[in-house]
Amino acid sequence: MANDQDENAVFLALADPTRREVVRTLGRGPASVGELAQPFAMTLPSFMKHIHALEDSGLIRTSKSGRVRTCTLDRDRLAVVGHWLDEQRRVWEDRTDRLDALMADPEENR
Repeated sequence: MANDQDENAVFLALADPTRREVVRTLGRGPASVGELAQPFAMTLPSFMKHIHALEDSGLIRTSKSGRVRTCTLDRDRLAVVGHWLDEQRRVWEDRTDRLDALMADPEENR
């Protein structure tokens, strides 16, 4: 299970729409920085800041071969989001179940 710092780093990285789109793209498979940067109207140095933020959070890994830097999604690290959402879903389902029970028989729950 991830600790709070892990969750914070991942959610902070995913707070930016450019980085979320990069993660979406990498969900289809590894891609070069150039391929990832192509759809965005920004300079390569600006785009690299997004790559570094994703790399620092652990969501992606990069490797360099010659002049090409390739990015790969770390699906295990992305699972931090899924675990957090699962926890929240359980909490809210428990709350709505209790509310349903209360509404079904308010006298019994006094």
